[in-house]
Amino acid sequence: MGNATDEQAVIEAAPKQLLIGGEWRDAGGGDTMSVADPATGESLCDVADATPDDAQAALDAACAAQADWASSAPNERSEILYRAFEALDERADDLALLMTLEMGKAVAESKGEIAYAAEFFRWFSGEALRIDGYFKTAGNAQSRVLVMRQPVGPCYFITPWNFPNAMGTRKIGPAIAAGCTMVVKPAQQTPLSMLALAKLLSDCGLPPGVLNVITSRSSAAVSEPIIGDQRLRKLSFTGSTEVGRKLIAQAAETVLKTSMELGGNAPFLVFGDADLEAAVEGATVAKMRNVGEACTSANRFHVHESVAEEFAERLAQRMGAMKIGRGTDEGVEVGPLIDADQQEKVAELVEDAVSKGATCVTGGAKGDGAGYFFQPTVITGVTDDARVLSEEIFGPVAPIATFGSDDEAIAAANRTEFGLVAYVFTRDLKRAFRVCEALETGMIGLNQGLVSNAGAPFGGVKQSGIGREGGNEGIAEYLETKYVAVNV
Repeated sequence: MGNATDEQAVIEAAPKQLLIGGEWRDAGGGDTMSVADPATGESLCDVADATPDDAQAALDAACAAQADWASSAPNERSEILYRAFEALDERADDLALLMTLEMGKAVAESKGEIAYAAEFFRWFSGEALRIDGYFKTAGNAQSRVLVMRQPVGPCYFITPWNFPNAMGTRKIGPAIAAGCTMVVKPAQQTPLSMLALAKLLSDCGLPPGVLNVITSRSSAAVSEPIIGDQRLRKLSFTGSTEVGRKLIAQAAETVLKTSMELGGNAPFLVFGDADLEAAVEGATVAKMRNVGEACTSANRFHVHESVAEEFAERLAQRMGAMKIGRGTDEGVEVGPLIDADQQEKVAELVEDAVSKGATCVTGGAKGDGAGYFFQPTVITGVTDDARVLSEEIFGPVAPIATFGSDDEAIAAANRTEFGLVAYVFTRDLKRAFRVCEALETGMIGLNQGLVSNAGAPFGGVKQSGIGREGGNEGIAEYLETKYVAVNV
């Protein structure tokens, strides 16, 4: 895998057009946009660049298909999802290579994402059969209460570039299970993975119009007519808090049901009694997954002063030894960042921390030559006013600050408007419960550096989002509750 012939083959096999009403078609204006390889900066191919009229047509198709899809048999929806789960596994090699080419992460990591993405289809294939309601006698015994769950209706999904497959299945899976149709707008940097996923679902028997995909360089232009349409009933977005705020404001006009998975600033707490070997391993996973370009990435490390020096040395040794390169190359662990803007932002954050007295123990610079690489970096002596502690890094940089007491650690962790995830390493059970209960986050990794799980509710508090994806809670986001009062 990864030679030029394989790369060209998977690029050629991926659809490049819009999917509207079950048909692959060019953009209305005939325009296209380029998809770049972040490891080289060179163009991989061109895909359709949708117009607002294309967006309207996609929503029209979703609305036209809604009634039939809502009334489809739960068994049918479940079987389609399970076939898609199996197909993702069967096509994992090609889909992983395609993802690496357009996003940059190492092929091994891309395979991990495909496996994670597939799990959402497997999970929601079961949830399709577990949509329930209830029936009970009213308190006065004169009537009955009938409660049913029904599909929300047509949905609009805006997915990010960092997990181009999994962030799609995490939304598409429950929508299919619940009986909702949808329009999906993938990020302009990584449209190929979503287009390939749409083709896979079509091959697995998903009816025309249930899933429609529009690719565009201007998310705002194609989103406006969809979000403003009274027929749309659900908006789900994964991305920055800044963009999320604007979408929530737009959604308010038609009182849309919304799910928002937004920015993070994850604290990684290492207490004095922690197993340092496990903490370093967990830190490497939490920091370096996806080259640090993840909302769940450990953004700032708060380490007890008694173990801070040893932890920093061990983490620097581990991260400094990681092989950097194009994600398709053998043994590569750290691929490029997504683009030049992101590379520059990471460099600015490191420079700001160093200018305020911090020290780079390892890394600290952009990669040499072509591509948007940045060295895995560990920074110690980070001061409270350093931007790297308050801003989401989205890169392979681990800033370390120290604390002296549990209360100080908790206060530092909660000192942010974000609240997506936190990581806690301690061997003291009482401390673990006390800290986990005090942290203002939607998720916590306790003595582990990975929280993503299709069977668990993913989401945050404060300005990290609204709602949950995955787990038992995930399908509820796509169902409305209807109550019928029955006169007996």
